[in-house]
Amino acid sequence: MAATAKTALSGLARALAQSGRLTETEAETLSREGAQSGNGFIGQLVASGKMSARDAAAFASETFGYPLLDISQFEADQFPADAIDKKLMRTHKVVALKKRGNRLAVAIADPSNLRAIDEIRFQTGLQVDPVVVETDKLSALVDKMSESVEKTLESLSSAEFDFDGEMGPEEEAPASNDAQVEIDDAPVVRFIQKILLDAINEGASDVHFEPYEKYYRIRYRTDGVLREITQPPLVLREKIASRIKVISRLDISEKRVPQDGRMKFVLSKTKAIDFRVSTLPTLHGEKIVMRILDPSSAMLGIDALGYEPEQRAALMNAIERPYGMILVTGPTGSGKTVSLYTCLNLLNKPGVNISTAEDPAEINLPGINQVNVNDKAGLTFAASLKSFLRQDPDIIMVGEIRDLETAEISIKAAQTGHLVLSTLHTNDAPTTLDRMRNMGIAAFNIASSVILITAQRLARRLCSCKQPMNIPVEALLEAGFTEADVDGSWQPYGPVGCERCKGSGYKGRVGIYQVMPISDEIAHIIMTNGNSIDIANQARREGVKDLRQSGLLKVRQGVTSLAEVLACTNE
Repeated sequence: MAATAKTALSGLARALAQSGRLTETEAETLSREGAQSGNGFIGQLVASGKMSARDAAAFASETFGYPLLDISQFEADQFPADAIDKKLMRTHKVVALKKRGNRLAVAIADPSNLRAIDEIRFQTGLQVDPVVVETDKLSALVDKMSESVEKTLESLSSAEFDFDGEMGPEEEAPASNDAQVEIDDAPVVRFIQKILLDAINEGASDVHFEPYEKYYRIRYRTDGVLREITQPPLVLREKIASRIKVISRLDISEKRVPQDGRMKFVLSKTKAIDFRVSTLPTLHGEKIVMRILDPSSAMLGIDALGYEPEQRAALMNAIERPYGMILVTGPTGSGKTVSLYTCLNLLNKPGVNISTAEDPAEINLPGINQVNVNDKAGLTFAASLKSFLRQDPDIIMVGEIRDLETAEISIKAAQTGHLVLSTLHTNDAPTTLDRMRNMGIAAFNIASSVILITAQRLARRLCSCKQPMNIPVEALLEAGFTEADVDGSWQPYGPVGCERCKGSGYKGRVGIYQVMPISDEIAHIIMTNGNSIDIANQARREGVKDLRQSGLLKVRQGVTSLAEVLACTNE
C-alpha cells in the first residue's frame, strides 16, 4: 500500500534529492503538501523554510539551464497581459514576458513543470521559452496583474452600446428578462467590450471571431495583416456569438444562414464607432467578422491619403467640375471608400445636394443623403439611381457599378449635368475602360462622360524604428527604378520592429495611386476602339505614373519598403 501512495516527484524535487539538498522523504512530503495546498512543490519548499526563494531559483536555473531574471526590476504593465489566459496564469503562477515571432518567453518558478509549459503552448500556439523567476516575486506579480485585469474589466463595463436602426419585434422582451441576461453574461459582455475597445485603440480595421474544433480564436486585421490576439475558452463561443448578434440586431435563433447587421459602440458623448457585423455558419459554429467603420477616417483630408502633388491637383480639378464621372478602382480593402468619402466631404457644402447608394453605407456623413441598397426589397443600385434623378441632385455617389443597367443610368446622369462618383473592381486605370466596354457600354458614352479614373492600393507605412537597407543596384533596376534614379542621392529603408509597431516594422498605411485624367487623346483612343495597352501608353506619354512608379516614389521618400511596394503592385 505504501508503494501505491508514493507521490511522484517533479523534476525539480528529484534534482534536489539527487544533489543532497533534500532527502527523498522530504522531497516526497513537500511534493504531496504542495499538491494539496495548491502552492506546488517550489512554493511549499520556500514556505517550509528549507530553502529561500532566491536559492531555489538559482538552483533551478543552473540545473535546467534556463536564464534567471529578477522580475522586481520591471513594472507589471511592461508585460503582454493578454498573451496567456488569466486562469492559466493564476493556476500555474506564470507570466508572459515577451513575444517574438512564434516564441513566447514565460516567467516560471519551476521550469520542470512540464504540464504548465504544455498548457501554455497549447493555448497560445507558440513555442515556450521558460525564464526562471523567484517564486515569491512571481506570485506577487501574478496577483498584481490579476488585480489590474479585474480593474480594467470593471472600468470597461461602464462603456455602453448604442444601436442603429429600428427595434425588431424579437427585441421587445420584458425588461426583467433582459436584466437577467445581462447579469448572467456580464463577464462575456465585459470581454467583448474590451476586445472591441482594444481593436479601436490599435487601429484595427476588422475583428474576426473564429470557432474551430478544438479552440476558439480572435484576430485583428491591422494594416492589412491578420494577427491573433487571444484564444478564449471554447465553451464561450456560443455566448460570444449570441451577445454580438443581440447588440447587432440579428436573429440569435438563426444559425444556419449568414446574417448582416450593424452596431454602434459609444466611447463618449462626442465619439462613437460603427461596426458592420457579418455572421457565417461554419463546421464548428458561427464565424463573426466585425468591420470597424470610423467616421473620422473621412475627415483626415486629401493630404493625408498619400497623393503626390500632381495627382492631388488632377483629382481636385476633376471633383470641381460641374458634371462627369469619376471612377475609383482597386481590389477589396484598397481604401476606395475612404477616397470617395474624402472627396464627398470636400464637396459637402450647404448649397449642394449629394445622394449616395451603397451596399451598405459604411461612413455616416451629416449633410449627405445616404441610401442602403436592398436587392431583396427591390431597392437596387439602378432603382436608387432612378429615384435620385427625381430628387434634384448635384452629386451622386454609387457604391459600385456591377451591371449594365447601373452603368447606363450613371453614364446618363454624368451626361445630363451631374457629377457621378463610383467604384469598379479592376487592376488599374486603363483596364477600367476595357471593363466598361465589356459590360456593353458604347465607346462614345464612355469617352463623353468619364473625366478621371484613379486606381489605388494600400501599402504599409514604415514605423519610426525603420533602418537604412543596402539593396543591390540590380534589384532596384529590376523593381522598376531607372539608371538615373539609382544615383546614390537617396537611401532605401526597411522594417525593424519595436513595441510601437508590435514587432512588425510597419505602423499605418499609405495610398499608392494611378490618377489618369481622360484627355482628348485618350478619349480618341476609346472612340477608335483602342485597347487598354494603347491607353496605358498614351497615359505614360502624358506623365501619368502607374501604380509601380508611384510605389517606387514612396520608397525613395522613405515612407515604405521596396518589399512592400513589390507585394502590393505585383505586375
